[in-house]
Amino acid sequence: MSMSCSDCFSDLLCSEDSSEIFSGESPEYSSDLESSSCTEQSITGFLEDERKFVPGFDYLSRFKSQSHDALAREQSIALILKVQAYYRFQPLTTYLSVNYLDRFLYSCRLPQEKGWPMQLLSIACLSLAAKMEEPLVPSLLDLQVEGTKYIFEPRTILRMELLVLSVLDWRLRSVTPFSFIDFFATKLDPAGTDIGFLISRATEIILSNIQEASFLEYWPSSIAAAAILCAANEIPNLSLANPEHVESWCEGLSKENILGCYLLMQDLEMGNSRRKPSKVIPQFRVTIRARMRSSDSSSSSSSPSFRRRKLNNCLWVDDDKGSSQ
Repeated sequence: MSMSCSDCFSDLLCSEDSSEIFSGESPEYSSDLESSSCTEQSITGFLEDERKFVPGFDYLSRFKSQSHDALAREQSIALILKVQAYYRFQPLTTYLSVNYLDRFLYSCRLPQEKGWPMQLLSIACLSLAAKMEEPLVPSLLDLQVEGTKYIFEPRTILRMELLVLSVLDWRLRSVTPFSFIDFFATKLDPAGTDIGFLISRATEIILSNIQEASFLEYWPSSIAAAAILCAANEIPNLSLANPEHVESWCEGLSKENILGCYLLMQDLEMGNSRRKPSKVIPQFRVTIRARMRSSDSSSSSSSPSFRRRKLNNCLWVDDDKGSSQ
C-alpha cells in the first residue's frame, strides 16, 4: 500500500539494532557482489532473498493503468544514466539508484508538481547509491550535472535522502543482477575463455534496458540469466546455449521467468540494433571553483531567456520567462 510523502517524514529513525552495527560482523551482502568467490550456496541465498529488494508484484500494473507516470520514471532514469556516464560510476551504482527509486515509488506517492519531486528523488537515490559503492563521491551540487532542469540545495537533497532511507527501512544492500552475473557466466562458459566478454556485454545489456518498465516483472536472477544468454549469442562457440537448460545452473531458478525475460531482452536488443547507437555525452563539467565564481551571475548571464528563482528556501528552479508563474 502506498502512502503520501507527508506520512513518511514522521519516522526517520534508523530501525537497525545498534548491536548489529557494532558487533564487528560482516554485512549480509558484500558490496563486492562480483567476487569470484561466490559459491552456489551464496547464490542460493541471493535467490531466497531477492524478493525482499524489489517492488511489490502490482508495481508494473500501476504503470499500465497509468496510476504511475511511466514517462516520469523514464526521464528520472535517464538523468541517473547521464550522471553515471559523466562521472563513470560503476554499473552497480546505477542499478542500485534505480532500485531505490522503484522501491520508494511503490511505497510512497510523490506530489505531481512540475516534475521537480521526481528529479529530487532521482538525485537522492543516486547520492545514496554512490555513497554505498563509489570510492569518491561528488558533492551534492556537483551531482546535479549541467543541463538538469532544477538545482536543489544540499540540505534539500539530504532531507530527501532521509525520507528514502525511512521508506526503504534502511535496507540499501540490495540483491541485483550483478549478484549473479559472475556465477552464471562461469556456468555457461566453464572453460573461462569468454567470461570477461560475457560479463561486460551482459552488464551493457542490463543498463541499456534499465528504463524499460516491462523488466519490473522479473527478479534480478532472471534478468542476469537472460542478459548472459543474450551476450552468449554474440560468441560463436556459445551461441547454441539452450535457455531451456538454465535451471541446471542453480537450484531455485525459474526457467519460465528467465525464458520470458530472455525473449523480451532479445526483442529490445534487436530494436536497438536497428537504430544508430547513441551515447550519453556529458556536457561541460562544472567544478566547485567555477561554481563559486559564477554563482552570482550564472542565472542572468548564461542565457537571456532563462532566470533562476528560489522556491520555499530549499531549491532553485530554472524557468522560462515566458511561462506562467
